[in-house]
Amino acid sequence: MSSTLKGLVKSDVEYDGSNLRVAIVHARWNKVIIDALIAGAVAKLKERGVQDNNIVIESVPGSYELPLACSRMIAGAHVQAASNAPDLLGGLNFSGSFSPPKAPSRTATPAPAVAVATPNRPFDAVIAIGVLIKGATMHFEYICESVSHALMKVQLDTGVPVIFGVLTVLNDDQALERAGLGRGAEKGHNHGEDWGLAAVEMGSHVRRWSEGKFA
Repeated sequence: MSSTLKGLVKSDVEYDGSNLRVAIVHARWNKVIIDALIAGAVAKLKERGVQDNNIVIESVPGSYELPLACSRMIAGAHVQAASNAPDLLGGLNFSGSFSPPKAPSRTATPAPAVAVATPNRPFDAVIAIGVLIKGATMHFEYICESVSHALMKVQLDTGVPVIFGVLTVLNDDQALERAGLGRGAEKGHNHGEDWGLAAVEMGSHVRRWSEGKFA
């Protein structure tokens, strides 16, 4: 098929990911392919300015576990952000007494004048990476359909973009080519790079849309 009919068309805008936080959740089946896809995604995230400490990578056993992992990581990041919020009540005394405290207490800790920035903020996007290769049973079809629908539900329920980085291929060679590891002269294209770019673009879009800003 002509290269003009497939593949991600380059955006006219180079999105700035320097203020984004992105999670990568990956399965461990077919590790050689998975590792290449992760490397491709990370390379593009960094190319678009996403900082090392804003790229969080977690693994799960297989692709079937990806939706739950994405859902809980998104929720956990909100908990993490809340727990790292500055203590805006520091310096206030709710004891009802005006007498000096007898021991060190919150009154000895003034509230910060300016909120302290923290890298532990909610994720702007999540990339779910897995590799499903068709075998001799219906297992492949069941897993592909379940994972696809569940990942879509996660992003619709949470409002956080979940980039679909699950290869669903018919044989080993197709998987290798989509990770840029083809066995022949044509090594193929590493789709992880596309997923990294998509994460930055969608993370940027959702931030803008949430502020009521549209192109």
